[in-house]
Amino acid sequence: MADGTLITLISIGVTLLFMLGTPVLLVIFYWTVGCSLVLGLQLDNTGNELLNTFNKGFALLAMPLFILTGDLINVSGIAKRLSDFAYACLGWLRGGLAMAAIGACGLFAAISGSNSATTATIGSMLHPEMVKGGYDERFSAATAAAGGTVGIIIPPSIIFIVYGFLMNLPISDLFVAGIIPGALMVFGMQFAAWIICRLNGWGVLIPLQLNRVLKTAFGAWLGFFAIGLVLWGIYTGKFSPTEAAGVTVGFCIIVGLICYPLNKMMARDADRDVNDKGYSEMFVVEGFTIPQIPSIVVRSAQITGILAPLIAISIAMQQVLSALGAQEIIGNFVTGMGGYHAVLFTSMVIVFFSGMILESLPVTIILAPILAPIAASVGIDPIHFSVIFLVGASIGFITPPYGLNLYVASGVTGVPYFKLLRYIVPYLVALISVWVIVALTPDLALMLLPER
Repeated sequence: MADGTLITLISIGVTLLFMLGTPVLLVIFYWTVGCSLVLGLQLDNTGNELLNTFNKGFALLAMPLFILTGDLINVSGIAKRLSDFAYACLGWLRGGLAMAAIGACGLFAAISGSNSATTATIGSMLHPEMVKGGYDERFSAATAAAGGTVGIIIPPSIIFIVYGFLMNLPISDLFVAGIIPGALMVFGMQFAAWIICRLNGWGVLIPLQLNRVLKTAFGAWLGFFAIGLVLWGIYTGKFSPTEAAGVTVGFCIIVGLICYPLNKMMARDADRDVNDKGYSEMFVVEGFTIPQIPSIVVRSAQITGILAPLIAISIAMQQVLSALGAQEIIGNFVTGMGGYHAVLFTSMVIVFFSGMILESLPVTIILAPILAPIAASVGIDPIHFSVIFLVGASIGFITPPYGLNLYVASGVTGVPYFKLLRYIVPYLVALISVWVIVALTPDLALMLLPER
């Protein structure tokens, strides 16, 4: 049987496995091993790639550390303080709690760098409050799912680390380039939420009180400090993204352990309104104890254990794609579309539709090495293209049929997956609009970079 026929059969087989719910890691692994056998590639290449990826990939050490950071700030109560501050600022507007949820996603993303962690944390915290405040539960769950998309754009970003590692780009530059586009995504989704809530009359308005804003800002000082620490250190070059991740983990652990006994001494009733609490109570967060740390680490390790092998096996998959001539085929198709703008929008379409059926990690690992050189050949700045690519990949988190954030939001809120889809459409429109603006305006990604 011809090699092409065998590879076609293998591809059909793994596609069926994917449709039946087989994990993406196993689907890519089966396809890579099967095609390697057909093409006569040595299977020990896969093992070597697994080893070399993590022995030589110092930048990838930031990934598990930022995942751990997300879990630490959630358990310690820092995430709750950030969401309280966002609500104090926006609760006076129609749909203020929905807008606050999206704003809280942006603040949480600025520490954790994970989309699913952002959706799960903010969704579990604010979904009950939104339903209690008169919001439709489907809209509430869709808001948490949409807000989580900024988790991989606002620095620090786990997927920017992977992209920089694959394309040999400075990760610190990628982080800085994501700041303005990430903020625009937040504002765009908040505007969409405001329109939806205004049309439906959802939300209980609270007065804008300077004392409440100041007190919640004071209560969130640890979160702001962590965000500033990461951005300052990376932007000024004081430490690398990997070192920044380590510093942030150490900061969160110290804060959690110190605040736990202090909170027990100061706090009287955690459910009291913010206005009834003193500044001394707002100064410390809930914290955690030393016996809780192993369970937090295990939860983070479970996520890392899914992502890390996927990176390694996807790199081995690139070798198979290269042997098959996939880069030349896609490259010829994209370059055949014309010049700068044709290549740009063709690449965006490919990323968008790939994100509909795959998670951002395999999309990045498989497509970035193919599309990025083509984009560079027509004059698209590599840093700018990375932002375009990953904003498009982030939209895939709320685009059916895959839509990872939709599944996460459904799981933490109890709202069935298909019931979310109606209210995810306005957020998709907002995000795609921002995506096009970022693609057509390179300065939005490049203006904060030094020496630009």
